[in-house]
Amino acid sequence: MNNQLNNALPSTEECAHSLKNVIDALYVLNGKWKLPLILSLVQLAKRFNEIQNEITGISSKVLAKELKDLELNGFITRKVYPTTPVAIIYEATDYSKTLKNVLRELSLWGGQHREKVKQSMRLTSYSLTRDSK
Repeated sequence: MNNQLNNALPSTEECAHSLKNVIDALYVLNGKWKLPLILSLVQLAKRFNEIQNEITGISSKVLAKELKDLELNGFITRKVYPTTPVAIIYEATDYSKTLKNVLRELSLWGGQHREKVKQSMRLTSYSLTRDSK
């Protein structure tokens, strides 16, 4: 989409192609937990309980389902080690590492959005305080 660099609108065909790509990506990465799980495992391979402790708010049932989905789509591998007790380690694949730039940009945008919301809340709070006087 080089047209955007020149401030020109992309063509209808370019928009349709981009839309299709975004829909495909969101279909695979849908939900609240998939990207945080990938980010967690890109950093370091982990056991189930380590993942659950790191990602606050995810239930065991949902975590198990999300890990299974990520494994089926080639984002993570599940390695079983015949120790006592059995050790199961989840780790990111090279394919999941292709999301590195997406995750970095999403993180930057999330930080900017959080600051925007905080600023908006401060302005609203200031306005309400001022109006009540």
